[in-house]
Amino acid sequence: MFEFVRTHQRLMQFLLLLLIIPSFALVGLQSYSSFGDSANTVAKVAGQPITQQEWDAALRQQMDRMRQAFGDRFDPKMVETPAAKQGVLDNLISQRVLLATVSSEHLSVSDQSLRQTIMGVPELLGADGKFDNERYKALLAAQGMTPTMYEARLRQDMAMQQLNGAVQTTAFAPKTVATRLSDINDQERDVQELLLKTADYAAQVKVTDAMLQDYYAKNAKEFEIPEQIKADYVLLDSAAAAAQVTVSDADIKSYYDQNLSRYTTAEQRRASHILIAVKKDAPAAEQAAAKSKAESLLAEVRKNPADFAKVAKANSQDTASAELGGDLGYFGSGMMVKPFEDAANKLKQGEISDLVQSDFGYHIIELTGVKAAQVKPLDEVKADIAAEIKKQLAARKFTELAETFSNTVYEQADSLKPVADKLHLQIQSAANLGRQPNPAAAPTVPYNNQKFLTALYSNESLKNKHNTEAVEIAPNTFIAGHVVEYKPVTKRSFEEVQAIIRDKVTRAEEAALAKKAGEEKLAALKAQDSASGFGAVQTVSRVKSQGVNPAAFEAVMKANVNKLPAYVGVVLPQQGYALYRIAKVNQPAAQDPARRVAEQQQITNVLAQQEMQAYVDVLKQKAKVKVLKPLAVTPADGDDKQN
Repeated sequence: MFEFVRTHQRLMQFLLLLLIIPSFALVGLQSYSSFGDSANTVAKVAGQPITQQEWDAALRQQMDRMRQAFGDRFDPKMVETPAAKQGVLDNLISQRVLLATVSSEHLSVSDQSLRQTIMGVPELLGADGKFDNERYKALLAAQGMTPTMYEARLRQDMAMQQLNGAVQTTAFAPKTVATRLSDINDQERDVQELLLKTADYAAQVKVTDAMLQDYYAKNAKEFEIPEQIKADYVLLDSAAAAAQVTVSDADIKSYYDQNLSRYTTAEQRRASHILIAVKKDAPAAEQAAAKSKAESLLAEVRKNPADFAKVAKANSQDTASAELGGDLGYFGSGMMVKPFEDAANKLKQGEISDLVQSDFGYHIIELTGVKAAQVKPLDEVKADIAAEIKKQLAARKFTELAETFSNTVYEQADSLKPVADKLHLQIQSAANLGRQPNPAAAPTVPYNNQKFLTALYSNESLKNKHNTEAVEIAPNTFIAGHVVEYKPVTKRSFEEVQAIIRDKVTRAEEAALAKKAGEEKLAALKAQDSASGFGAVQTVSRVKSQGVNPAAFEAVMKANVNKLPAYVGVVLPQQGYALYRIAKVNQPAAQDPARRVAEQQQITNVLAQQEMQAYVDVLKQKAKVKVLKPLAVTPADGDDKQN
């Protein structure tokens, strides 16, 4: 019953993107044949462009997400369809109109909310379960981001979440509607099956040569051998660029000196504290009472420092640390409120502070440990630095090589040898290439790519015998090909496929006879009830359908049961024709209130998604959204190639 909830996922997928940490992706090198904003803009939102690069980057991100989600079952064609590409573009447009609304409505996120969100990310917690500021900075640096850049992006996304929440919370499902749907979901039907098997009609089938010839003529495409190409190709990727760069010891030493902070672990301190909580804006009498109690405890621990943990456990109002005797573990700069951090930094190990007032109240701090700052020696990080430098140099080198690659395969279009010689690339070969990617090939095979195959089958490559253009098949990966041999579509002879056709025709005739007999039997049963020949009774419902053919189950649950027994007939492919006798309908009393509540929430969620979609559609109209370029669908004939 509630399968329909799963069919409303497109909008939810978009909304979920606003709830995760923003991902960062480098936009791949684009075609060299487009110039100017107008040529590069695919859509406009409130007059602002969405570029081809942004769309391509979003498509790559979507492909990466699906590859991670599906693993070995991932098929790139899931993302390369016009519908999938349109969905990604729609999401980009929706994000833009929501962002514009956030700005116009002056929605904002407090510093405290932002800080709590960042500190709640599991990947940013250290082994001790506390926020690791250095790891936070390092992860951002690896993506070319600073904390300021990242936090601005996250603040923006959180503001959009506020808008989403404000719209979606307006949706609700009336209890009567939810109850009716749940009742339908729970309804049980007692069913019996009578299957007329196709094999039982084999003796009645008479297949003639004329029938075989007729099938062969009417289904010619079934017996076609698709056109195929054998092609040479050259591949330019990050590995090819990396092979042409070297890193010297001097480069490594210079990088180490300039980035010494990356290899330095800052000083960390460990402290225990006793907190007497009081708000800064509390009445004076309340503040005085808290301070007096804190002073009393300070005197107690100064008199008997060894009892600090005992006193903290009994008196500290920071319940989390009190259970640990006040222990806060090790912390670095910026992880504690400023008054606390300043006081802890002035203490020597074993010392107890004076009273320290913060927004939380009065603290008594004991410094229990100090980890001095440490610098990793060059020899320890040399290999990592060399790899990092090589990665950066290879990225720059790739950009240089990509332009040369594209220009050379275009300007010297009669052969791939000039580009292979100039860039030290290997010419490779691939055979049996069709117009569509081969699903049996590994996803990493470079030539098994729709864009590349389309380029190979273009007039420029196929008829004029020119190189394909440089085709970007993945981030930092270009391929160009040259057709060596073309085999047109051929048709297998009748004699070669005669046995296959005979089997197909025989099965079709058997199925037709089974269906005819089944429909006659169904008409007779509707006229006069009989349970003769039917199997054992099976009780089914929308939450209990195991063992029932899906097509038959749908027919049984949709059948009109105003008059019982009721009958339905269903064609079961490869099996025959099945008759179902519905003798009884039961409506069980609701046994699981929790499930009923969950189902009502599911319905509410669907309505909330629809509300959000309707709201976004209105915003799109206000923003005067324009899609300036049609979707890049593959031409049927593959004739065109843009120069």
